[in-house]
Amino acid sequence: MSDPASELPQVESPCIGTCTLGPGELCVGCFRSATEIAGWLGYSPEKRREIMQALPARADRLFDGN
Repeated sequence: MSDPASELPQVESPCIGTCTLGPGELCVGCFRSATEIAGWLGYSPEKRREIMQALPARADRLFDGN
């Protein structure tokens, strides 16, 4: 018997399993907001790419404290 979940399309995600909101209400693992995390699977590929492109700058701000 096959696993139905194995037939679902893979969705790229920045999640690394460190789900803790830090300063600025961003996850300290993936740098997404709680709203973005909750809505991730429902977002279009374009919306996910837009968020993914913003993550490096968010990480810099989080770790630089700016």
